Amino acid sequence: MIKNRLPFWFRQEIPDASVGRCKQLLSEYGINTVCQLAKCPNLSQCFLSQKMTFLILGETCTRDCRFCTMKKAEVGADLLGDEPEKIAELVNLLGLRFVVITSVTRDDLADGGAGQFAKTIEAVRKIDNKMHPVRDITNLTSKPTVSNGIKVEVLLPDFQGKFSSLKCVLATSPSVAGHNIETVQRLYKEVRPMANYPRSLALLKTMKEINASLITKSSLMLGMGEKEPEVRETMQDLRKAQCDILTLGQYLAPSKQHYPVKEFISPEQFQRYKDIGLSLGFKAVLSGPLVRSSYNAEEIYKEMLKNRRPTYAV
Repeated sequence: MIKNRLPFWFRQEIPDASVGRCKQLLSEYGINTVCQLAKCPNLSQCFLSQKMTFLILGETCTRDCRFCTMKKAEVGADLLGDEPEKIAELVNLLGLRFVVITSVTRDDLADGGAGQFAKTIEAVRKIDNKMHPVRDITNLTSKPTVSNGIKVEVLLPDFQGKFSSLKCVLATSPSVAGHNIETVQRLYKEVRPMANYPRSLALLKTMKEINASLITKSSLMLGMGEKEPEVRETMQDLRKAQCDILTLGQYLAPSKQHYPVKEFISPEQFQRYKDIGLSLGFKAVLSGPLVRSSYNAEEIYKEMLKNRRPTYAV
């Protein structure tokens, strides 16, 4: 364990009024974001650019990962019937053209929440091509125009390996489907005791088996005590599962009760990991101290398309 003093490269700009307005809108609509509940260090920067990751299925997770800030219980809250429509309304109001949707893990639900994912994506699809443009968050009275189409990225739990749940979500044709491996296999028992490394890899592989042209994505948190050979091995495992996009970021302990930070990875080492990832065949790699799995999701998606083989359908 190291002293929890952040290096200088974690310094962030002071948020302005538009960030507060984003938070106010989310509160008014009763919508959660992982940005807020996971205490993301990029919240102000992303909200300023009107980027956010919607969190569905409530605030309570049925897993006990030691790095996570989410409330934990064996059973989560009842599903909100109007949650998909509320998210779609907010997407329309903000003029979002790239929408990221994730959730807590809900092992207490028969389908793991897959149905709610599908309903949310479908609700967003319904307002496609009838949207406002991306607008100034402090002035939501501008004249609406037609959008060029909404792209949806989903960051999924493992659904306990249920093929039917994964198929339910992918039937809605998201532009990107992600599932985070989070850490190296050796640390799973200590950091993610209710998760399963082979199962996560199998989920990513199954995504490609369902839809070979689907863009898939995963993420690693670094600074938890992993070694470079283990990171490389994890990257190789992800490539064997045909994962297209990889993001790597610094783990930051939310409190003293959470898993401790063992090391702050330097920007130079993050660049080295990016180079390794690209050499292994990832189509796009985003690597840096402040990177999170959904950070700059639209930009990394566009980079992926540039590097995609011509035989892939776009």
